Amino acid sequence: MGTIGDAYDNAMAESFFATLQVELLDRQRWETRAELASAIFSYIEGFYNPTRRHSSIEYLSPVTFGALHAADAPVAVDTAA
Repeated sequence: MGTIGDAYDNAMAESFFATLQVELLDRQRWETRAELASAIFSYIEGFYNPTRRHSSIEYLSPVTFGALHAADAPVAVDTAA
């Protein structure tokens, strides 16, 4: 989040909701709010977070980016023993 008046104030949130609208909400109708909530949860936790490639992280999926980042992170050594 930026400060009031920043050009990038809500850019990431707006980008996510635009993607959600185009990739999920505009493609189907649901009978109940519970079905919609379940579909949104499945989209976010089953596709968007683990596998969808994101431009902000070099077009990698978050899981791949996290694994690469963890591999490059220094290992902490416990010297208290």
